[in-house]
Amino acid sequence: MNQKLMRLETLLRLHTVCRHLHSLRQRTPAHGMHRFPSAYPVWTTQLCAPTWQTDILIGTALSQYRLLVTKKEERPRKSQVSPTKSKKEVEVWIGMTVEELARAMKKDIDYVYEALLNTTIDIDSLEADSHLDEVWIKEVIKKTGRKLKWSKLKQDKIRENKDAVKRPQADPALLTPRSPVVTIMGHVDHGKTTLLDKLRKTQVAAMEAGGITQHIGAFLVSLPSGEKITFLDTPGHAAFSAMRARGAQVTDIVVLVVAADDGVMTQTIESIQHAKAAQVPIVLAINKCDKPGADPEKVKKELLAYDVVCEDYGGDVQAVPVSALTGDNLMAVAEATVVLAEMLELKADPTGPVEGTVIESFTDKGRGPITTAIIQRGTLRKGSVLVAGKCWAKVRLMFDENGKTINEAYPSMPVGIVGWRDLPSAGDEILEVESESRAREVIDWRKFEQEQEKNKEDLKIIEEKRKEHQEAYQTAREQYGTLHWKKISYKKYLEKKEHKNLKPKEKVERDSNVLPIIVKGDVDGSVEAILNIMDTYDVSHECELELVHFGVGDITENDINFAKTFHGVIYGFNVDANNAIQQSAARKGVKIKLHKIIYRLIEDLKEELSSRLPCIVEEHPIGEASILATFFITEGKKKIPVAGCRVQKGQLEKQKKFKLIRNGHVIWKGMVWSCALASLDFYLYAYPYYCEN
Repeated sequence: MNQKLMRLETLLRLHTVCRHLHSLRQRTPAHGMHRFPSAYPVWTTQLCAPTWQTDILIGTALSQYRLLVTKKEERPRKSQVSPTKSKKEVEVWIGMTVEELARAMKKDIDYVYEALLNTTIDIDSLEADSHLDEVWIKEVIKKTGRKLKWSKLKQDKIRENKDAVKRPQADPALLTPRSPVVTIMGHVDHGKTTLLDKLRKTQVAAMEAGGITQHIGAFLVSLPSGEKITFLDTPGHAAFSAMRARGAQVTDIVVLVVAADDGVMTQTIESIQHAKAAQVPIVLAINKCDKPGADPEKVKKELLAYDVVCEDYGGDVQAVPVSALTGDNLMAVAEATVVLAEMLELKADPTGPVEGTVIESFTDKGRGPITTAIIQRGTLRKGSVLVAGKCWAKVRLMFDENGKTINEAYPSMPVGIVGWRDLPSAGDEILEVESESRAREVIDWRKFEQEQEKNKEDLKIIEEKRKEHQEAYQTAREQYGTLHWKKISYKKYLEKKEHKNLKPKEKVERDSNVLPIIVKGDVDGSVEAILNIMDTYDVSHECELELVHFGVGDITENDINFAKTFHGVIYGFNVDANNAIQQSAARKGVKIKLHKIIYRLIEDLKEELSSRLPCIVEEHPIGEASILATFFITEGKKKIPVAGCRVQKGQLEKQKKFKLIRNGHVIWKGMVWSCALASLDFYLYAYPYYCEN
């Protein structure tokens, strides 16, 4: 570029010289003027023609051209230096997908595939959402000539713990005596609720569906002596194990009811285990002593095997023989409980924020979510703001076990609470907070904590799946390692053929082995019991039990829509489905099964599962024979194979199906054309040719 500039300058100088010579010739006289030889071409004369203004224009053009050339020379220098100094950086991270890598490089997905063409990775198996290992990410970036930059995971700001916690223990001098909380436990149909009815002078057992308790109940009983005892009545059915465990955790004393005629049963043993786990003392009530064949001593001896030693045998467990039906000796049980409570010196702090436990929760149509709770500390009043689990409430109304409105609830007192925004779960801890804004803050924190825990679990599962996928991929690569590319392609074709979409018939068969269900219960504890039963189901390989939705309250249109979408069945326990809901279910072909007794619901669920199990084909052999010889007979132009057989067991009938077995392997199944009897042997016509050997 410099050489061109120099040539242009030389040309312009020559032009100037020519112009000066021409002007001198015009000023010199004609006679004295020396003529120059015509060494200059004609164009020089033409160049000299412009006036002095042309020089100014030419000078300006020259300076502008020089400036342009200088700028053009500087530009390529910069472009040559910049790529070597700093390459474009691509921000990547571990476990990114093909699509994410292409987006980070601002390229198409095909660009990534092209970069991985000559590597050991199986490109055919790569999809847009396939995760790439660190090695392949580096390989792609290297081939593009860019710089790798690992992105740092943004660390979330550490949130301040906003949870509500229990208060420190109060000064013993400030504590006041409180009533004992007593849980009645035992096997189903051993008379627990009847015993409590006699003490309360009520008929709760008569109102229970099927005559068995299916909810946990809390009652305050006033004795003739003036003492007050809070009783918790727990269900005895096997399905309500969680309710019994919850009752043992919030109680001070356990009254273990055992029938004198039945003795120690399954739920009796479980109740003992719950009481020991909660480190709660036991009072033994041997019920049904009025029945013929009752043997209280046998019950005491049986309990020795479970480390429940009565006072008669040198232990510390009070044993009281009673009859809940006739009311005999019931006050002795109450007195034994009061004496034990005095020995325990039960006290509580009635001041300060409330602490308690949710015993049961349910939804009422008129009043919304309601909980039955036991107050353990403080005094609950109307307007108090409570949190339990991930729910909060501003107390609008409180009532006792008889439905009577109360203004205050003291420690050890059972109370129904109205005002919950959502339905808390049974067993949740109740804490009182300062305000509604503080309650929302606590709930937000608990939800955040739950979400963090879930994320950790999900990451752990994802990492395990990634490792499994990597190991499977490495194993597959080892299989293909020594094979020719044609054989590899053929193997992959066969694998893809196996993984093709199922045919409609196969899909129907697969769907028939899945039972989607929706569970609705009257209280949270009932739903919990049903879900615990479902957890014990262990035959998913034959028929899968799929829980679509569960909740507390009557069956709604939303439940019908769920069941229709998933082709499921709705099971309701102690809930209603009005006429409109039942008609809607009938139109949409949805089954609704309502039950009042827990074991009938379980039986119905078992029957529904059994109806969806695949049919089992069983074979019953009616005869066996061994082939002695084989030969052919001619019938027209056809040769028909014949097997001469001797019957070893049973009998052979022409109408039945036959099976040909050789060395333990079935080599033929089908029907025979004809049978002929010759003395004790059979001749089977039209047997398969491969039985000759």
